[in-house]
Amino acid sequence: MKKWLKKTQRTALGIGTLALFINFSCHADTALDKLNKTGEISIGYSNEEPFAYADASGKVTGESPEIARIIFKKLGAKKVDSVLTEWGALIPGLHAGRFDVIAAGMYITPERCKQVLFTDPQYQLGDTLLVKPGNPKKLHSYADFAKNHDLRLAVTAGTVELKYARDSGIADDQIIQVPNTTAQLQAVKAGRADAAIGTALTMKDLAKKGGSSVEATTDFVDDPSHIGYGALAFRPQDKELRDKVNAELKKWLGSEEHLRTVAPFGFDKSNITHKTAAEICKGS
Repeated sequence: MKKWLKKTQRTALGIGTLALFINFSCHADTALDKLNKTGEISIGYSNEEPFAYADASGKVTGESPEIARIIFKKLGAKKVDSVLTEWGALIPGLHAGRFDVIAAGMYITPERCKQVLFTDPQYQLGDTLLVKPGNPKKLHSYADFAKNHDLRLAVTAGTVELKYARDSGIADDQIIQVPNTTAQLQAVKAGRADAAIGTALTMKDLAKKGGSSVEATTDFVDDPSHIGYGALAFRPQDKELRDKVNAELKKWLGSEEHLRTVAPFGFDKSNITHKTAAEICKGS
């Protein structure tokens, strides 16, 4: 009986110790603990100008990384590392611990809100099309593709535009899914796609890169509910850090420093929004 009791006590003690270890480990693994202990934080990004990309010198820049650096510096960060990831792998990469925060201009959507925690949005932005010069097929909306099954639309995999296209009635065999915006540009230039879809700033940037071979439409007609709201994204267990970042953003967004920071990437006062992540996550 005594042996059984001692064995039971040891087992209970072992389980209790394991539970404490697991609890401690989970707590120690938060991004805020890492930031406080090491002064370091890492961001995941996907090459998409002007949101997050590596410039000619190799520096990771863009609207989202530049904002992340400033805000994390306010929270004590001495170093912000960057991890390049394909767009569709950003959320899986975040959960796998490849980096601590997604700083890629990711739109807040109700579906993504089930997987990550967003800050309140840094900007609001609409979409447009990248087409051949003169827009020979007169493409101005998702509906134009839905009405003509012969048309092909290049979409970056994992983006909200893929959902918008499907919701608008565009068939899957009309949609050419590509890994990044460079591939979108190539698809249009090569004639494999009649157009590419993305944010207005991204498509304008692709038009510059494509020279005289492509152009961004200026009269795209879209559903108002498709306005995108970009933000930083965190793992669910990093709510405390998300809240601290949110508090700093609330004080900083709209300031002269903020506007100077984002101006080189095409953003201005018109992109500022008072929408909250909670509202957008609810679909309102």
